[in-house]
Amino acid sequence: MTKLTMLALTGVASALFCAGSASAADDKGASYKSLSDRATSEYKSAYARCNEETGNARNVCRQEAKVARAKSDTDAVAQYRNTPRDLGKARAALANAEYDLAKAKCAERGAADRGACASEAKSARMAALTDAKSGTRSAGTSGAMGSSGAGQDERNASTGTTPGAMENCETMSAGDKTACLTRRTTGSAKHVVADTVITTKIKADLVRDPDLKAMDVHVETVDGVVMLSGFVPSQTEAQKAERLARSVDGVKDVKSALKVNANK
Repeated sequence: MTKLTMLALTGVASALFCAGSASAADDKGASYKSLSDRATSEYKSAYARCNEETGNARNVCRQEAKVARAKSDTDAVAQYRNTPRDLGKARAALANAEYDLAKAKCAERGAADRGACASEAKSARMAALTDAKSGTRSAGTSGAMGSSGAGQDERNASTGTTPGAMENCETMSAGDKTACLTRRTTGSAKHVVADTVITTKIKADLVRDPDLKAMDVHVETVDGVVMLSGFVPSQTEAQKAERLARSVDGVKDVKSALKVNANK
């Protein structure tokens, strides 16, 4: 084979490689745009439904919609624009959205609890922003809700506890006790936010489903357990709503109290 032929073949191979890379990049871009457009559509629908609420309930509903949108954006970035800069930016936006939601929920507390609630929300936000800045996994992103950050040691080096274990703050010295209580309340605040994300996602899925969008279904999530209540026209719709709820990431169990009302 002559040198000229080898050079020609090398050029062809290089061109094919570049074309393949460009095609892959285009596919990723199209997929990202598709997810982003869908998130926008779901957000607008969920936000519009909040007009049915009044007072602070409307504000909470709107903040839940924003959290769901931020989570969808973070998932899209993680799949198709997974660079430290883009992912950190998306996670920071999610942390701020979760913080706004937590503040809205704190407004529903009594005067005695409102200050502590706001402090917990602020601590959760700072922890999430630190995670976003360092590139570790934040609460509320794709996968199981409330999972620990990537690269976390099997045992916490500072506390000696395994992930998920409850620390006994009362036996610690004053300084360690304060840090322990902060860790505990921060984790609790993040978990509450995760429940609101699940609720918002289920509500959005109900709206998208042509058989369920007009149903009078109330959704509530506590510790990953979803509770459905309200009225549906038949047992078929009740079962479908339950299956839809079970399909959402982070749901541990579904308890249905849906009642059949043929007039609905």
